[in-house]
Amino acid sequence: MKNWIEINENEENEIWDKIYNDLKFKPSVHPNDWPSLQISAPYIKYDVSDIYKDNKYEELYKDLEEKMENIFVECTKENEYVLALDWQHRCYYFNPRIESIRDEFGEWPVPIFPNGDYYFFIQKEFKWGFLGHPWEKSISIFGEELIQSIEQKKPKLLKKIVDKNF
Repeated sequence: MKNWIEINENEENEIWDKIYNDLKFKPSVHPNDWPSLQISAPYIKYDVSDIYKDNKYEELYKDLEEKMENIFVECTKENEYVLALDWQHRCYYFNPRIESIRDEFGEWPVPIFPNGDYYFFIQKEFKWGFLGHPWEKSISIFGEELIQSIEQKKPKLLKKIVDKNF
């Protein structure tokens, strides 16, 4: 069993249509166009710009990846895959219980931190999600189960709340 399975193009288009429609996704590099997503409650939006301060990138990235992998395990069933989406690139079904392959930069095929593109990890029925915005330097979390798990095992990077709605 593999933990990164490419989503076929037809399914990928359906998933992105759902994101554009349900989350009102409007990708943009321009602050006047933000927020790029409209998320229903409950949600929390974090400012993650601190990752670039004080030479802490590697430490904070590793902590975020490790803790989110454990949180994804906690929020999924034994053989459940989540959507791992990289805007305008290949997207995958991701099983956090299986050891991850890594690219030449030591990252997952869809990185956990939005360092240049929108990276989303979403439960297949859209019950919860982890949505990274690269230009806003934010991560938005929606869904009560994921929020509760993050509050219990909070990654160091997720401390500056920008917005929340419970």
